[in-house]
Amino acid sequence: MSAPEPAENGAQQLLVVIDPFARRTDGESVRIAKDVLSAGAAVKFCLPDGPEEFARALARRGSRRPVVVGDDRTLLRTVALLHRERELASGALSLVPIGASVELARSLGVPTGAVAAARAVLDGAARALDLLVDDSDGVVLGDLRIPALPAPRTPGAAPAAGSVWHTCRSLVRTLVRPVPYVFAAHTHHRLRVEADGVLLNDLDEPVEGVRVSSRGGRAEVVIRTHASAEPVRASALSVTVSGADFRYRADTRVTGPVRTRTWTLRPGAWQLTLPAGAGAR
Repeated sequence: MSAPEPAENGAQQLLVVIDPFARRTDGESVRIAKDVLSAGAAVKFCLPDGPEEFARALARRGSRRPVVVGDDRTLLRTVALLHRERELASGALSLVPIGASVELARSLGVPTGAVAAARAVLDGAARALDLLVDDSDGVVLGDLRIPALPAPRTPGAAPAAGSVWHTCRSLVRTLVRPVPYVFAAHTHHRLRVEADGVLLNDLDEPVEGVRVSSRGGRAEVVIRTHASAEPVRASALSVTVSGADFRYRADTRVTGPVRTRTWTLRPGAWQLTLPAGAGAR
């Protein structure tokens, strides 16, 4: 790990891009994070109104270290953008998780309180993390799951601010156009799964689900089938899944239908600022 480099005047130079959804849903936490960051660094704040302004702000960061304030979707959008621009290796990314969903951020080791997260931005260290990249140039930071079942909700968690508005918008979209996919309670899926070219499961053996996660420079594959109570496990650098049309959940996003997709692990492809001394993922 390496600590953030200060500027010549001794203060860190940060570009803080604040997602509009975070500003609307939890303005108080955003204000707290801004105060903490401003007290410890030379900060330029950017308040984009949409994805295009968000992308332009990152592109114009210059020598400033990028800090994004937002939820898991903000983090995913930022990493995907930097990956497409081939800028992931240019320096560490920092995150202050604020918004509807921060489970991915928590799983990566980022503190979820505004004060703790902002302090980690200032005092933490950059840690190299693995990245799963698919053959359509999509990225996965956490887990990949097939089939694309709805994301589990944290037990006892209160509805996030703005969720009512999100629900209303989803209902409107449902009413004005056909739903392309229903999360049906299928009990089996016919999928061919290969890891580094080695066949793990073929179409004649129905599976209940497939999970792929990046761990320690390898992609861990877990396949649950009807034939055995114990899952099939493998470790590889490349995983290919094919079969009848299927959808998959990569972090918070659902993609598909597709008939084949290959994910390749890129060890240490990006860096995230985490609290000093935080354990490796």
